[in-house]
Amino acid sequence: ATGHGMADADSFVIVGTYSTCVSYVLPLTTTTMTTSASPDFELPDFYHFPPFFTIQPVLSTREKQLGQWRELILRYHTDLKIKTLVLHECPLWKNGAIGRELNDEEINIVVHDFVRSGHGEWEDPDVRTRCRILWRKPEQLASDVYDWAVANGFVGSVCTVYELHSGEDVNGMSFQGADEELLRRALGILEDQGK
Repeated sequence: ATGHGMADADSFVIVGTYSTCVSYVLPLTTTTMTTSASPDFELPDFYHFPPFFTIQPVLSTREKQLGQWRELILRYHTDLKIKTLVLHECPLWKNGAIGRELNDEEINIVVHDFVRSGHGEWEDPDVRTRCRILWRKPEQLASDVYDWAVANGFVGSVCTVYELHSGEDVNGMSFQGADEELLRRALGILEDQGK
């Protein structure tokens, strides 16, 4: 028991430990919170929990925490259609309501993990200040484009990258507004597959 009662595993997440033996959990719910970047972005409740802003020393807890950061970064940038994360300008790193923020070393740990997960890549690999957000991995995007083409009768037709990126026929699709370089990679995957 955690002191919060019993619940199923899908509704709670372990976010840290009080000691090496006792874990605590928070519900996976969201709260609409104003950030400097978007007044209507819904932040998860764990964003308001102070230990979230300190990289946890226990490896299993840290892995769960970094997973939460990955999901938050990806959802934030995908929902707001932001293609690049500028490391020291991202409003997610600071929660003024609770007086907590990640320091430079912690930001680097979080973003390095994000890149390693395959959802980001350095635009400037030598200095690592800008990370391209891969809303969907190239393989996922390729599958989405192909499924869209099949469903809409475009297999065997010619479409420009612009039409796939911004055309009327792609409203609401995962690749609408996607980074053009990423979209070209997805198309390259389809070409390699003979599709």
